[in-house]
Amino acid sequence: MKVTLDIWRQDGPDAEGYFETHVMEDVEPELSLLEMLDQLNDEIVEAGGEPIVFESDCREGVCGCCGFLVNGKPHGPLANTPACRQHLRSFPEVTHFTIEPFRSAAFPVIRDLAIDRAALDELVEAAGHVNVMTGTAPDADTVPQDHLTAEQAMDYAICIGCGACVAACPNGAAMLFAGAKLAHLAKMPQGKQERSRRARKMVSMLDENFGPCSLYGECAVSCPAGISLTAIATVNKERWRSVLRGRHSRET
Repeated sequence: MKVTLDIWRQDGPDAEGYFETHVMEDVEPELSLLEMLDQLNDEIVEAGGEPIVFESDCREGVCGCCGFLVNGKPHGPLANTPACRQHLRSFPEVTHFTIEPFRSAAFPVIRDLAIDRAALDELVEAAGHVNVMTGTAPDADTVPQDHLTAEQAMDYAICIGCGACVAACPNGAAMLFAGAKLAHLAKMPQGKQERSRRARKMVSMLDENFGPCSLYGECAVSCPAGISLTAIATVNKERWRSVLRGRHSRET
C-alpha cells in the first residue's frame, strides 16, 4: 500500500521544529506503526539522510516507550492500543499519517518524536512507592490479602507509564496516571501506614507539574492499559482522606 507521512523533525529541545513529508510506495499492511517508521528510516539512511528519532523497546505493549501522536491521537487510530501494536491492516482506509511527539508542557521534546517523561518519574519518586524493610523476603502467607482486592490492585498496577493520558488531555492533566498509582497502592497491605503522606505528596506534584482535570475522559480512551476513569476519582478520594485524617490527628 502507498502511504504519505508528515513526520515532525526537531533537532533538540530548543530548536525550531517542522514537518517533513515522505511518500512510501510499498508498505505491507501487516506492519505496525513502529515497523513502518523502521522501514522509512532504512530508506532515509540509504538516501544519505538523518533517520527519524523515536523511542521503542519491548514492542509488546508493556514498556510504555513508544508513544507519539498519530493524526492527533495518542498512539494511533485504535483506542486503548499502544503504537507498537497498531498495525496498518487495522485501519486500511488511513493512508495519510501526521506523526508528531506527545504534546504537553510536561513532556519537552528531546529530538524528533522522542520526549522527556521525567515529570512522570518525579511523581513516582515523590509518592508512587512503598517503604519496606530490607532483608529476607517474608513468606507469601505472612501478609493476608483477599483475592478480589488483589485483582482490583492489579487492574491499576498495569499502567505502563507511557504518558498518553497526559497527551490526550486538553488540560495536560496526569490524574489517570496518578490515580492508578494511588489506587493500586491503597489496596495493597504493604505501605498502609504511609497512605496519607503518599496522597499529599502526589497531589502536590500534580499541581506543580501538570494541568487540572476537567473530566473530558480522553485519557481513558487513549490509555493502552485500559485504566478506567475510576482512577481519577481515587485521586480526590485519597486527597480528602489525607486531609480529614490529618485534621483528626491534630485534634486528638
